Amino acid sequence: MDANELRRSFTGFFTERDHTLVPSAGLIPHHPRAPLFTNAGMNQFLPYILGEEAPSFPRATSVQKCVRVKGKHDDIEEVGRSPYHLSFFEMLGNFSFGDYFKEGAIPFAWELVTEVLGLDGDRVWITVHDSDDEAAQIWRDSVGVPADRIQRMGADNFWEMGETGPCGPCSEMYFDKGEGLGEGGGPAVGSPQRYLEFWNLVFMQYDRRADGSLDELQRKVIDTGAGLERNLCIVQGTESVFDTDELRRLVDAAARVTGRRRGDDPRIDVTLRILADHARTMTFLVSDGVVPSNEDRGYVLRRVIRRAVRHAHQLDVQTLVTPAIVDATVEVMGADYPDLARNRDFVVGVVTREEERFRQTLKSGSNILDAELDKGASVISGDVAFRLHDTFGFPIDLTREIAAERGVEVDLAGFESAMAEQRRRGKDARKGVEGDGEPLEEYREVVEQFGATEFTGYQETESKARVLAVVGDRLFLDRTPFYAESGGQVGDTGWLTTETGEARVLDTTYALPGLHGHRFELVQGEIVSGQEAVARVDVERREAIRRNHTGTHLLHWALREVLGPHVKQAGSLVAPDRLRFDFSHHGPVTREELDKVERLANERVLANEPVRAYETSKEEAERMGAIAFFGDKYGDVVRVVEAGDRSTELCGGTHVHALGTIGPIKIVSESSIGSNLRRIEALTGTATLERVREEEAILERTAELLRVAPHELPERVERELEQRRALEDELRALRRQAASGSAAELAGGAAAGVVVARRDGMSRQDLRDLALAVRDQPGVRAVVLGGAPDEGGVALVAAVTKDSGLVASDLIAEAARLVGGGGGKAPDVAVAGGRDAGRLDEALDRARAAAGL
Repeated sequence: MDANELRRSFTGFFTERDHTLVPSAGLIPHHPRAPLFTNAGMNQFLPYILGEEAPSFPRATSVQKCVRVKGKHDDIEEVGRSPYHLSFFEMLGNFSFGDYFKEGAIPFAWELVTEVLGLDGDRVWITVHDSDDEAAQIWRDSVGVPADRIQRMGADNFWEMGETGPCGPCSEMYFDKGEGLGEGGGPAVGSPQRYLEFWNLVFMQYDRRADGSLDELQRKVIDTGAGLERNLCIVQGTESVFDTDELRRLVDAAARVTGRRRGDDPRIDVTLRILADHARTMTFLVSDGVVPSNEDRGYVLRRVIRRAVRHAHQLDVQTLVTPAIVDATVEVMGADYPDLARNRDFVVGVVTREEERFRQTLKSGSNILDAELDKGASVISGDVAFRLHDTFGFPIDLTREIAAERGVEVDLAGFESAMAEQRRRGKDARKGVEGDGEPLEEYREVVEQFGATEFTGYQETESKARVLAVVGDRLFLDRTPFYAESGGQVGDTGWLTTETGEARVLDTTYALPGLHGHRFELVQGEIVSGQEAVARVDVERREAIRRNHTGTHLLHWALREVLGPHVKQAGSLVAPDRLRFDFSHHGPVTREELDKVERLANERVLANEPVRAYETSKEEAERMGAIAFFGDKYGDVVRVVEAGDRSTELCGGTHVHALGTIGPIKIVSESSIGSNLRRIEALTGTATLERVREEEAILERTAELLRVAPHELPERVERELEQRRALEDELRALRRQAASGSAAELAGGAAAGVVVARRDGMSRQDLRDLALAVRDQPGVRAVVLGGAPDEGGVALVAAVTKDSGLVASDLIAEAARLVGGGGGKAPDVAVAGGRDAGRLDEALDRARAAAGL
């Protein structure tokens, strides 16, 4: 079973049991009480769990991408050294929102583990919270786990999302990997290398408040999480998660890019595993919208990228490593996460730029730190740590990590004292490169010498300018048509040409307030300070952005018209390919309301009213009723944008000149991003038309397959579904009839009232039904059936009459072990699974012996 098969088997098991399959949420959670990153499958269901919204479904299952690199669940220091820890992983989960609780979750888990995954039940250990007698009783009495394999633990069996939030007792499943891996006695006392936790069943009952108190949740919730990689490690029989099929490919990619070979040196193996893990973390984070920075999520991402680069640097790898390992991640996981392939170029660009900057930092600071470490002192002084941070751009975390690898501590108190002294003197500028790689002092020198950038982009998309300075990968002009990212609108891209060179402008941001920084890459020649230049915006991209930005204003107006004046913008993204608009509202927007919003906005587009932008005083704008647009800061003079005669907003962005230029507006999604916060995503112009063409193509292809006209599809699909239900009913009746006939035939071959037979090609359920039909035949007191289902593996079923004197589970216990599996402990009807169909006949012989034949 590879990773893809495990994903399908897990979610398929639960969808067959009335769970709704929910796609993975992004790694940036939007609920205000969620952690920094999505670290568990339950994060996207917080509104349901906290009782803020009624659940859309009572049961759910998902495969959730997760990151744990900061906070309560911080695994990053263990990554590469531990065989099981990862900073990025996939969480298989099933959820119940007030439907079933412990009595349902526990048997589901056991059935999936023993019958679908085929694990030997005798090697599975269970832990429960000290206070949870109910869970222990269900494991013992309902499932049949022996009492001596159920252990009690304290805090380890009380799950918490974080310092605050949903929590409750939990029950963990551990797999005994064998005596050769350490001390026995179960997970409570044995070796953590021997007993591997692979599934946590959380019985969520409480909401922990900031003061530590526990409130009862509105409804009891089941939240289970089975780490995909750890389950693969067990199913595939590997020693480490890094030896499973997908991660092994990434380790091999790391070996190729570093020119090293796995298994040659333990230190090299650690680096290869770190690169493999961090490749997934950086790729998924950037793809989900995180960019390197010096704060919050951006800082964590920067730490991950730099950690990977530093470990490659320690192997004397001089070439860039992150682009190749990102490419490998997209190749391995792009099929399951299509956004990776769509965002590949963006992700590669982000990590490449970050690595290039950091390699310069490493080059500048490593010699200083190495010299200090070579002195043999047991502590790096606070002054040295501060100088590395302030002058060479070494973050204190990096200094501590490198020092710790040499057994040396860092004087953190001295470092903090030096930082406090700098702040006391009021020197907010750093002498050189800061920890985030931004040379702020040089940026300030540009502003002090030349003043703020003149923005010409409202009037033109091509301007003559003078190059003021080139600082790293940023270029500064005295005047520019390039819009700098702000107020939700992304920065412009384009080209810059001088008499000696040409550059591609990759992004435009504010290096400092009022100072446009053009992030660039040189295409040919060179560009130096003082040259005359021609700056040209990518007009096609700018036009798409303008359409989306003015479209955002129309949607804001239309939402207020339909939902009410309480609607206020809470965030936005205006990009060339789409727009995103966050707003305050107390509940989901209905389909009818969305249709009305869309219709109102498009009516204004068709009216083709002019769009006016002008500056006025803030007081005058307020008197006019202009709405402040999210993300902009306003002084005494403000810019007002009138989108036709209905929408008036304060906004510094670029806009179309007439509403008709926007083209058709199409809302593509509406969702919750937190309590009383909603999000709309929409398209405009050619993007809308392309979306319509794609949907028409799907509709036409579907109609072609069903051989009807597109408008006849609903009626035809209804007929097809009715026919399918009728055929399924007929098939079930035929199977029952066939089972009855087969049962009589099998019963005729009973020996001493016992039937043992093999039936291949039958589903597990059909095999069970047949066994029950045979048992109910006259003269039969016990039956054991085994088979190799078409979907693979082995199925075993035992059924006995109440007066047989036999126990069903005893009849197939040895047989299940022979085929590499395990099963339930029920006395009357027992079902087991396994992997090795080649030993099925031998297993049935064992069943005959167990029955006394």
